[in-house]
Amino acid sequence: MRTHRVVLQWIEEQLSSGQLRVGGRLPAERTLAEQLGVSRTSVREAIRILEALGVVRAGVGSGPDAGTVVISEPTAALGSALRLHVATSHLPVADIVQTRVLLESWAAARALPDSPALAEAASLLEQMEGSGDPEEFLALDVRFHLALADAAGNVVVSAMMGSLRESIQDYAGRLTGNLPDWAATAARLRQEHRGILAAITGHDGAAAARLVAEHIEGYYAEAGLGGSL
Repeated sequence: MRTHRVVLQWIEEQLSSGQLRVGGRLPAERTLAEQLGVSRTSVREAIRILEALGVVRAGVGSGPDAGTVVISEPTAALGSALRLHVATSHLPVADIVQTRVLLESWAAARALPDSPALAEAASLLEQMEGSGDPEEFLALDVRFHLALADAAGNVVVSAMMGSLRESIQDYAGRLTGNLPDWAATAARLRQEHRGILAAITGHDGAAAARLVAEHIEGYYAEAGLGGSL
């Protein structure tokens, strides 16, 4: 897991347990690094990312403004809100899918062919080959798409993708009941995953972007939502 996500998850857990409140300060870098089992450099980079996302404000020096302060609920709140909106039909699924296509096609077009994230994507694809359970498959699918987004090297897009993509995992899972043959769908999705990965590693960003868009829209179309996308 990318370090900023580890730190973000820790903040969420601390907020949920009441041990940390908005306006509260994070531990010192050294303390947080030791507590989470990561390097101080990684924590420092994570803090910069979370500051850019508007989760924390980092102060330097000494005095009342020093230290890292939590200034808003973390981005996972966006994921919770999206899950709620989708569940109650307040937010059109078509809009979520179109936003996902926008982000993922952008990331696929700019993914670095030598990014370590692509090795992770390939490993996840191998795991999907042996998965016959839809829930397990979709969980691996989420991680595959997040790895592709990470390969673009844009930490803000990665954070947005993590929040948005995970928010519709449960919804995508419920759509499996609309599919006539899950095994056939899973085989097609795996083939499309391989094509996307091959396009990226083959330095064909334009093809990767097109294949990602077709892949995302194709699943929802097959589940009976094609007319609304």
